[in-house]
Amino acid sequence: MFFKVTVTRTIGFAMVCSLIAVLQPLRGVAQVPAKLAAQRDGQHDFDFHLGSWKSEISHIQHSPTGATTWVKCKGSLVARKVWEGRAQIEELEADCPSGHIEDLLLFLYNPESHQWSLNAATANDGVVARPMFGEFKNGRGEFYDQEMIKDKAILVRQVWSDITPTSHHFEQAFSDDGGKTWEPNFRATLTREQ
Repeated sequence: MFFKVTVTRTIGFAMVCSLIAVLQPLRGVAQVPAKLAAQRDGQHDFDFHLGSWKSEISHIQHSPTGATTWVKCKGSLVARKVWEGRAQIEELEADCPSGHIEDLLLFLYNPESHQWSLNAATANDGVVARPMFGEFKNGRGEFYDQEMIKDKAILVRQVWSDITPTSHHFEQAFSDDGGKTWEPNFRATLTREQ
């Protein structure tokens, strides 16, 4: 089973489109702003992430078991655009008490759904994990999928927030109750390298 956040047209959007069609003959009398009729293009939502970063990472061991012991790691991350910004590749390396981490994340933008998919792989197994789907609203990006962990369906959420030109925050959390409550298990504060 797979959880996917989808962009849907609401009744309100349909009403705006109908209103535009009705008001079109009255062009000089009343106009509906064009931005109400067009969907937001999120192709540049991850532009803030391009470049080289220092990453302060904390993660919970043995999540989602209710564990509360956070392990701290230090890492570096490089993100670069491909396909003229419609995709990005991120490479993360970090040193943790349990060993060295090497991850790759491929960000892909879908211009039809106006959403991104996040496709992760680790050097340990070289397998691309199930993609996460989502988008940015009001400066906050939320991405979701559902995975089987220890024979239980777990909802996974990743959030990008607190975005400035020189820093941003990333957090991953699990939910075993359909999103009513969340157990954070991975946090990173990224600071741009000068």
